[in-house]
Amino acid sequence: MTYTEKILEIVKKRSSCESEFIQVVEEVLESLNIILDKYPEYEKTALLERFVEPERQIIFRVPWVDDQGNVQVNRGYRIQFNSAIGPYKGGLRFHPSVNISIVKSLAFEQILKNSLTGLPIGGGKGGSDFNPKGKSDGEIMRFCQSFMSELFKHIGQFTDVPAGDIGVGGREIGYMYGQYKKLRNASEAGVLTGKGISSGGSLVRTEATGYGLIYYVREMLASHDISLEGKRVVISGSGNVAIYACEKLQQYGAKVVAMCDSSGYIYHESGIHLDAIKKIKEVERKRISEYLAYHPEAEYHDKQNDVWNIPCDIALPCATQNDIQIENAKTLLNNGCIAVGEGANMPCTNESIAYFLDNGVLLAPAKAANAGGVATSALEMSQNSMRLSWPFEEVDKKLESIMVTIFNITKATAEEYGMPDNYVAGANIAGFLRVAKAMFEQGIV
Repeated sequence: MTYTEKILEIVKKRSSCESEFIQVVEEVLESLNIILDKYPEYEKTALLERFVEPERQIIFRVPWVDDQGNVQVNRGYRIQFNSAIGPYKGGLRFHPSVNISIVKSLAFEQILKNSLTGLPIGGGKGGSDFNPKGKSDGEIMRFCQSFMSELFKHIGQFTDVPAGDIGVGGREIGYMYGQYKKLRNASEAGVLTGKGISSGGSLVRTEATGYGLIYYVREMLASHDISLEGKRVVISGSGNVAIYACEKLQQYGAKVVAMCDSSGYIYHESGIHLDAIKKIKEVERKRISEYLAYHPEAEYHDKQNDVWNIPCDIALPCATQNDIQIENAKTLLNNGCIAVGEGANMPCTNESIAYFLDNGVLLAPAKAANAGGVATSALEMSQNSMRLSWPFEEVDKKLESIMVTIFNITKATAEEYGMPDNYVAGANIAGFLRVAKAMFEQGIV
């Protein structure tokens, strides 16, 4: 039994009910098999055993009062997974599907993603099974204040810096930051990222993950002499990542023909009109089916996952985990898809990833391709520490530079270990080696 097989057995036994966590650990460990013979000291110091076990897992109740005066109780999580290269950094997700397995899997991915940015940030993730959809602003505020009343004990600008994720945008971050300030009696702007500009937030943070995804995909395609111009693209999701990936794609001359939310998808053959999507999702906070009120010539279908049946050159899963199943992967390939860019966290199943790689589809892995959000969060932390605010163009330029560097690192690492064009393995290996070196240097802690 190899060292990685031994570790996977430990994880499966210890976390037997955590399927998402097992999935992500298995995907990463598969890539590491090829390198561990070079580092026998890692096995001697049980480095992998420590790498797959969170430093701290925090679970707490979140009581709050709804608009009818009824007391509701949700569960909150914060997984502080690895701080070898910096304070824990990762988003908070508010969604009914949130559980310990999902949060641990996202936190584990975050370690490698944050490592790839080259910035001094460790890996963490958190959230709650609270569903913000259909809730009033008052209910969301009361929930966020209750959530932060426990979380504040465990975070800090040099300890753990949360940000947003699914269900947590500028509104939720604002409410949590306000409660944190009240409880701490201090203006520690660096404790949360994704804040509003007036509260110390950074320009480009809203656009960062979507823009960053396209910068990475652009570089991946360019390395094969392929341009984004004229390419037909399908995007799952219609949140920040999807919206701003669409915006950047349109700037590069690509045509996005479909987007979706959890209720269904829209198909607009002549190209999605992004202004309508932004109004529906960012202002009205309504379902994507409302797009037909602005563009009745488009089509709406109520099976969200069928969006992958639409022929495209490029597929961008920007919704949630396990979005592209093996059947979807086969359909995409049969319909001529040449590249997939993971904008969400773990949007392709392990089986789908293997299928794409085996069949020559260029795959931009999430831990590299969607690192733009956390990279810009780290830039927000820098601005907070320096009491500065950089202009949009400067932050965007720094973001683009970081994403180009991430691509170059993943490409070079894949080639070094004899797996050209396998950016999944390149990202896993490059991200792991930086963290492993720091862990080894810091001793058994």
